[in-house]
Amino acid sequence: MSRANQFFLKFIGLKDGSHKFEYDLDNSFFVSHDYSDFNSCDIKVKIELVKKTTVLELHIIGSGLANINCTLSNEPFDFEVNSKMKLLLKFGDKYDDSNDELIILPHGSHTVELDQFLYEMIVLSMPIRNIHPGIDDGSLKSDILNRLKDFDINKEKSSNFDPRWDKLKKLKK
Repeated sequence: MSRANQFFLKFIGLKDGSHKFEYDLDNSFFVSHDYSDFNSCDIKVKIELVKKTTVLELHIIGSGLANINCTLSNEPFDFEVNSKMKLLLKFGDKYDDSNDELIILPHGSHTVELDQFLYEMIVLSMPIRNIHPGIDDGSLKSDILNRLKDFDINKEKSSNFDPRWDKLKKLKK
């Protein structure tokens, strides 16, 4: 990954107090991390940096739209991304990110690299199963959905239903 694709937050020279930053993430950001689940995306990341004498607090909020494919129908749809993260940055002898919420930066550091944190925040906020909203409200018409309905085991008995399955259903109860 090239250094141009990374996001750095420069905190040297800032006075103590609250400072705001904004970043835009598009699909190329996620492709650079070998994440290809998004067809496209437009995510705004807002960061509030609270600088104190010995610690830096980062409050990160990501929101926007990601176009993804439905897990059931493979139809693309826009998913609303909303994610939050809080990081605490302290200074120590060497870099340590073994804790999810506390990052130790080496003394003398003047920037923090945010791209891995932003990537993890967005990707981990995505659901495991991406269901098209049209499936829930019944408005999505798709050949795949029609084919899945043919194999639905919860539907009423049809003329080609094998009666031997009834005895197995009784065992389930």
